[in-house]
Amino acid sequence: MNKEQIDFAVASFLEHVKNRSASGHTFVNYEVDMRQFASYLEEQAPESLETVDMPMLRSYLRNMAGWGFSKPTVARKLSALRGFFSYLKNTGIVSHNPARLLKGPATPRNIPRALSAESIGVLFKMAESSEEPARDTVVLEVLYGCGLRISELAGLKWNDVDLEERWLTVLGKGAKERRVPFGSYARKALLALRLKLWEAHPACASFEDGFVMAGKREKSLTVRTVHRIVGKLAERSGLDGVTPHVLRHSCATHLLEKGASLKFIQEFLGHENMATTQIYLTVSASWMKESYMKCHPRAHKIGDDDSV
Repeated sequence: MNKEQIDFAVASFLEHVKNRSASGHTFVNYEVDMRQFASYLEEQAPESLETVDMPMLRSYLRNMAGWGFSKPTVARKLSALRGFFSYLKNTGIVSHNPARLLKGPATPRNIPRALSAESIGVLFKMAESSEEPARDTVVLEVLYGCGLRISELAGLKWNDVDLEERWLTVLGKGAKERRVPFGSYARKALLALRLKLWEAHPACASFEDGFVMAGKREKSLTVRTVHRIVGKLAERSGLDGVTPHVLRHSCATHLLEKGASLKFIQEFLGHENMATTQIYLTVSASWMKESYMKCHPRAHKIGDDDSV
């Protein structure tokens, strides 16, 4: 197979990618990845694209890793190869896709950050002294106290809030509905915000159908605004890198540290897969050490003062 054949196949695929309205950044990545693969094919000199097989592609990915590319980058290059050979198969240039079952490197999962209970307490104190304490306290109580996603908070309406029985009805990912309990602190905060909103709009007939996080014209606060509220509280508290999702992670971590089961946390947070919930096991190192020292029969010996 000569260079012209490889270049034609790659150019056709890149034109296909561009016509799918791919973003400029995505297209540039595909172009870089495919040019690198084309150079590799020229060196390997297969008889045709039809003879390119899985071992050859696996060798290419190993070379990419050996040249210093990160695991996420190698995984992206594999994704480009799958798209390339899928396109070639669909257009009849090859009869099979050798990249379809090829496995890439396992990409590392980001371990979620969790704030300490003390830091959470400082955030709540900042909310109490903010320009809008009722609103800001509810933001913290629902994101941290109830572990909601930011989109779930933004979409929450008053008729989703049972203040007597202390339940939230939440519409989560995939339009899946779940019920989330909340505590006395959250109830107090929600009542205070409700009273404030009612005093501002006493004649509003559609109050029950209104958003808890109401903004202008009775619309919900945007996700960006909620991010800004949390960021401002964190900045005043001297905390860096705090986002609404960090509050959700903190909620799950603190529940786990206090003995809640993974099954409960899965249901509470609305995780579809237990594997997503299990990542919280990696963020509780201090809790794990404390539990080990307390419970394992070989953790201590008589007279051990832990000074070594």
